[in-house]
Amino acid sequence: MKKKMLAVLLAGTMAASMTACGGSSSSNTTETTAAAQESGDSAEKTEGAAPSKDASEFKIGLITDVGGVNDGSFNQSSWEGLERAGEELGVTVNYLESATDADYAPNIETFIDEDYDLIICVGYMLADATKVAAEANPDTKFAIIDDASIDLPNVTGLIFHAEQASYLVGYVAGLTTKTNNIGFVVGMSNETMNQFGYGYCAGAIDANPDITVQQFNANSFADSATGKTMANTAITNGADIVFQAAGATGLGVIEACQEAGVYAIGVDSDQSSIAPSTVLTSAMKRVDNAVYNAVEELMDGSLEGGVQSFDLAAGGVDIAPTQDLIAPEVISAVDEVKEKIVSGGIEVPADKESFEAKYGDVYQLD
Repeated sequence: MKKKMLAVLLAGTMAASMTACGGSSSSNTTETTAAAQESGDSAEKTEGAAPSKDASEFKIGLITDVGGVNDGSFNQSSWEGLERAGEELGVTVNYLESATDADYAPNIETFIDEDYDLIICVGYMLADATKVAAEANPDTKFAIIDDASIDLPNVTGLIFHAEQASYLVGYVAGLTTKTNNIGFVVGMSNETMNQFGYGYCAGAIDANPDITVQQFNANSFADSATGKTMANTAITNGADIVFQAAGATGLGVIEACQEAGVYAIGVDSDQSSIAPSTVLTSAMKRVDNAVYNAVEELMDGSLEGGVQSFDLAAGGVDIAPTQDLIAPEVISAVDEVKEKIVSGGIEVPADKESFEAKYGDVYQLD
C-alpha cells in the first residue's frame, strides 16, 4: 500500500514562556538537613578519586533550556532526578531556568562562581555554552543531556535512543488510529530531534502501511500557542492521534487534542497526568535516572568525560507505564516489538540514511 506522509513546515516564533527571577533566570535550592562535618582542610578534587567530603558539601546545579523546569518534559524529568539525589544521597542541589538562549552562559557562570562540583546542562541547545565553560574551568565537572559533541575530560554526555521509544509509540498510534491519519510536532528540526520523527514514522508504518503522518516543525521548545495551532491543523486534516516531541511547546499540542477529543502522545516523561483521558502513551527517556546516576558517580569519584548511552535494553527508554487507554491487544503487540528491538530483530532507524534505506523519502522535516 502506498505510504503517505504530509509535511507542513510552519515556523513558530521563539517565545520565552517561563517567568525569570533575579534577572534572566529563576532558581530553587534543596539542601539536606544533615550538617556538614568539620574535617579541617577540605580535600582537593583528584581526578579519578572520590573527594573526601561530606555528602551535603557536594553541590550540583542544573541549567534548564528555554522550556523551563515545569515543562512536563525533559527539563522537569532532569530536575526530578536531581531532587531525588538531594533527598536520597544528601547532596545540595539547585536549578536555574533559562528564559532565552542568552541565559545559558551566565547561568553556567553563576554555578561556577559558587563552586558547584557538577553542572548539569539540559539539552543540546546548551552545548556551545557548556563547551566554552568546560574548557575555561577544567576542574569543574559538567554533564549535558542529549549531546555527545563535546570531547573534554570534564564533560559527560548523557544521550538516549529516542528513536526506540518513538518507534514504540508510533506502533501504538498505527494500531490505534481509526482514521489512518496521525500527526507529529517537533520542537526543532535537527539531527537530535529528528530521531523522534524517524522512530515514530517507522513504527507507525510498520504497524499500519496505510498510515498518513502529518509532520510539523514548531521551531521552538517554548511556544505552546504554536504547538496548539499545529495540532489543530493536524486534527482538522483528519489526525486522531498527535505525537509531540517539543518540550513546553508540546503542552499546547496536548491541550488541542484534549479540546478536540482525540489522543495525544507525550514525550520524555509519562505525561498522562497532564490530561489522563487524552494522553494515550508517552515516549519516555529516563533522564531522571541518568541524572541521579551521574550524581552517584560524582560522589564515588567515577564520573568521567565521554558519552553514556541509554537504550531500551538498558531501561533508558520505553513507553510510559500508564497504559489505561491502550487496547490489550495493542499492548501485547508492542511487547513483542520491544523484544525484537532488544534482540536486534528490529533495527530502528536513527538517521536519515537508515530511515530512507527502508522507508524512502517520506520523513519531510529533515
